[in-house]
Amino acid sequence: MKIALLEPIGVPEETIQAYGDKIRSLGHEFVSYDTVTTDPEELKERSKGCEIVMIANHPYKDEVVAASEDLKMISVAFTGIDHVGTKACKEKGVTVCNAAGYSNETVAELILGFAVDALRNVAKANDVVRKGGTSAGIGGREICGRTVGIIGLGQIGTRAAQLFQAFGAKVIAYNRSQSQKAIDMGIEYRSLDEVLSESDIISLNLPLNDETRGFIDKEKISKMKSDAVFINCARGPIVDNKALAEALNEDKLGFACVDVFDMEPPIPEDYPLLHAKNTLLTPHQAFISEESMLRRAEIVFQNVFAYLEGKPENVCKL
Repeated sequence: MKIALLEPIGVPEETIQAYGDKIRSLGHEFVSYDTVTTDPEELKERSKGCEIVMIANHPYKDEVVAASEDLKMISVAFTGIDHVGTKACKEKGVTVCNAAGYSNETVAELILGFAVDALRNVAKANDVVRKGGTSAGIGGREICGRTVGIIGLGQIGTRAAQLFQAFGAKVIAYNRSQSQKAIDMGIEYRSLDEVLSESDIISLNLPLNDETRGFIDKEKISKMKSDAVFINCARGPIVDNKALAEALNEDKLGFACVDVFDMEPPIPEDYPLLHAKNTLLTPHQAFISEESMLRRAEIVFQNVFAYLEGKPENVCKL
């Protein structure tokens, strides 16, 4: 069986080769690529003859899946699979497995970091002191005692809630279902309107799918407090980012911390959020840390080994 890692996954080459040696010891062929390509023709070429491919977060579209005649399984080194051609996978019976859970801690910590920066003006203070300024007017506010709203209380949302509680915040949440764990933690489930209107800090933690695309629109943004901090470390297209930029520029929203956009960075110069007031933007890095990349590699290769044993793990519903 031919197995290929089609793009880098953020770990040292020796780590990749160690996993590759294990695959070869089982009697299979393994190849890996150390460059990213989004060209469908190049992806088709890299996938030729492969029964299993591993990808990260770059597009692997329906046309590539359809052209990969031998393909049986895709191991995705990412949580979301909206960049995978799931229509073709479903038609061909290709199994898709993800790496859910690898970045829970990493993303939750950045959410907290965003909140601290937004309330305590950390980035602004750095600029001020380098320009010879003082602390006048940039002391900021505390997380302790504030209300944090979590929209999407999955593993990342729950972990972020725990960290906010450790800071002394009250946590309320909107989610389609309720968990006893969250209730036991003291998280209060509320309607979406209540979370939007009552929260001082709002963290978006929904997956991207047909139901959530454009979910946070102009109307929902208008229900947020005028001094609220909005954090998006989920997926960019869940938010109407033009409406978000307008709300910030019109002082209808206090601050926005955004790690994800309508496209992968680099971001076009005319993108509205780049020119909005009171923003802290990062280039889709929430999931990246030394620890999370190693966890991701372990999961994505374990998915392959489990599939080879006839006991697939982390199988995604298509």
